Amino acid sequence: MQELIAKSIESSDLNFNRYGDTFFEVVFRGVRTQPGTIKLDEGERHPYSILDSEPKREVILPSVIYIQKLLRRRPFLIKNLENVMQRFLQSLELFEEDERKKLAIFTALAFSQKLSGLPPENVFHPLLKDNLVAKGLVLSFITDFFKDYLVDNCLDDLISILKRAKMEENLLDFFPSAKRTPEAVSEHFTKEGLVQLVQYNEKKIFEVRLKEMKTAITTQMTGEADVAEVIETVKQHVKDAIFPDIEVVRILWDIMMDAVQWSGKNQQQNANSALRQVKTWAKLLSAFCTTGKLELELMYKVQIQCYEDAKLMKLFPEIIRSLYDQDVLAEDTILHWFRKGTITKGRQTFVKSLEPFIKWLEEAEEEE
Repeated sequence: MQELIAKSIESSDLNFNRYGDTFFEVVFRGVRTQPGTIKLDEGERHPYSILDSEPKREVILPSVIYIQKLLRRRPFLIKNLENVMQRFLQSLELFEEDERKKLAIFTALAFSQKLSGLPPENVFHPLLKDNLVAKGLVLSFITDFFKDYLVDNCLDDLISILKRAKMEENLLDFFPSAKRTPEAVSEHFTKEGLVQLVQYNEKKIFEVRLKEMKTAITTQMTGEADVAEVIETVKQHVKDAIFPDIEVVRILWDIMMDAVQWSGKNQQQNANSALRQVKTWAKLLSAFCTTGKLELELMYKVQIQCYEDAKLMKLFPEIIRSLYDQDVLAEDTILHWFRKGTITKGRQTFVKSLEPFIKWLEEAEEEE
């Protein structure tokens, strides 16, 4: 039936240049709408419109395919489709609930079928009217859209659409102001079965907050802020973002080393700078290396960086000794790493280079 309709329209004398918007109004609603509104004009409605069909993918899909065939022959009509979709989506409150669901299904299928030239930013931005968001209509629509789009597409495809619409990092904008929290986003989309989206969003939030913390701490370090002040800054960021303890230790080491003013080829100057940085900020590390497990993670972090960074390769034993002297690493932690460490990168070399220090620790232990 859809194939016959498409061929019939293709061969008709309809002036698409002039009546493109009207054509899509009829496709969606069965009759044209009054100028500038979604109010139906007088006249007989045809029974095959999208909003008169059942709210099911398999029922609406033929209409999408039919439009796709038309756009291939008359690509200029994409602008008319865009106009009508914008007008309908920014008037969601005037549609019934099942009609809004049909619009969401159509939109999902339109992007799934990759209708030529349909720009996500122009389709979705009209949704973000304050009154529509406040009533929860936008959240309901976008949830239906996500669910229907992901039936045939992967999360990466959905993220690509959101990026093009400049909404990838703004899922909160779909929520009423009273529910505009990361926790509300996770709770809502988890309940709707969109766990992948929740995980992606939480990862993005983590990355943003991590970047904010790195920027704040780097600014303080380069500005020679007091260690106690930096500790409080870290604690506040950790509290706000709920960073895992292990991640905090790793991040702090990265920030410390990134803040070092490295010399091009002067190895001795680089060594002095790195060791000076460790000594200067040892209390910062100590404040967050509060268990043997976290101390061990710090050692692994130092091990990996010394293995991967030629400037630090020969400094491993000196860094570990400095961290011990500054009460960041306990003797038991260092001995555990030496005897049972599980990270293999450079381990053989670093174990050998640490042997004199380990021997000194063991002798001191025996004397006690």
